[in-house]
Amino acid sequence: MGVAAAFELSWRRLRENAQHLGCLLSLFALAPIPWELVEGITINNEAQDWKKARRDLLQLHLLQPKGKGIYQLHPLLREFFQGKLTGLEQAEDFKRSFCRVMVAVAKNMPDAPTLQQIQDVAPAIPHLAEVANNLIKYISDKDLILPFCSLGRFYECQGLYEQAETWRKQCLDFAQNYFGLEHPQVAISINNMALLYDEQGRYDEAELLYYQALEIYQNLQEEDDHYTIATILNNLALLYNEQDRYTDAEFLFKQALEKLQRLPGKEHYQALCLINLGLLYKYQKNYKKAENLYYQALKVMQGLWGEEHPDIALCLNNLACLYDCQGNYKEAKLLHDQTLAMRQRLLGDEHLDAADSLNNLGLHYYSQGQYKEAEPLFLKALQIREYRLGLSHPDTVDTIENLADLRDRLNS
Repeated sequence: MGVAAAFELSWRRLRENAQHLGCLLSLFALAPIPWELVEGITINNEAQDWKKARRDLLQLHLLQPKGKGIYQLHPLLREFFQGKLTGLEQAEDFKRSFCRVMVAVAKNMPDAPTLQQIQDVAPAIPHLAEVANNLIKYISDKDLILPFCSLGRFYECQGLYEQAETWRKQCLDFAQNYFGLEHPQVAISINNMALLYDEQGRYDEAELLYYQALEIYQNLQEEDDHYTIATILNNLALLYNEQDRYTDAEFLFKQALEKLQRLPGKEHYQALCLINLGLLYKYQKNYKKAENLYYQALKVMQGLWGEEHPDIALCLNNLACLYDCQGNYKEAKLLHDQTLAMRQRLLGDEHLDAADSLNNLGLHYYSQGQYKEAEPLFLKALQIREYRLGLSHPDTVDTIENLADLRDRLNS
């Protein structure tokens, strides 16, 4: 009670705007708060002088600086300000404004974030989780699953599948409870769960979920949503590709591409679909078709992103592997080196895409009988894949087999 009384005395000394700021800050999670998130919060759609209010809180030691542009409330002060918030007539507006800022964070999270983008968004993640767990009713229906989706993507893109699955399941459960079993946002949630299972090599589970998502759209006759339907078709086709079901995969890739080509502003996704179709043709040894599609995709992506982007690295990686298949080792080596360096630079040395490049570069050396050069590359790829995916994942098994074949050659 003595602590509460002391807080009350400080509260009375605060100007109204500083009181409002304390209440707003109590909406954030009990974690360091990036000031740039606070600056975007409005009252009645009007910008506020939060810096002056912040100065008042700091002077009375009601707010703690935690680094450049980072602040935090003590747990007891957060609880105190939350109590004060319930008595404010603007409380509902504060919550909606806070949620609008966090939804903007969710919308701006890239599909394939770089290491730097992950580091940039990481401070906002606890606060996005706070919205998903406690303030979701203040988000409009059209954006309702965005916090869950972005949290799942944040962990999934780092290979942190256990955390990603938690958010994917929470998203699906919430969407089904809120919208019912058949709704476009439920279909999106199911597709995201399927994609996660696909990445983990859980192909049977993923396939069932992709079909569930497509069935929802068929039942609702939501043919106008070409982008989401194309995304699901593309993902299912990729799964078939992994299972050598090339006829089924080609049919779905072409369907997805046809829908995407009707949509302005989706050039990036059209390019990804071209890459995937090119991969299918490579598997079928139709190298000329594959190369043409890769170069089409590369031209689009370079127009969108310049020379550095994870999806540009993906395209170059596929080209390098294609050249290896054709025995064009000189050009393949240049592209393998370029891809590995780009992925390590953009995504980090321990990223699964970096492991993919290490494995492919190892195969490049192996195919030319350069076994000693290939071995450390396979070992490093195996280390990353085993840690991120486990021993039973198809990609891990693939690297283990590559290493076993290489050692047989070395010992023969």
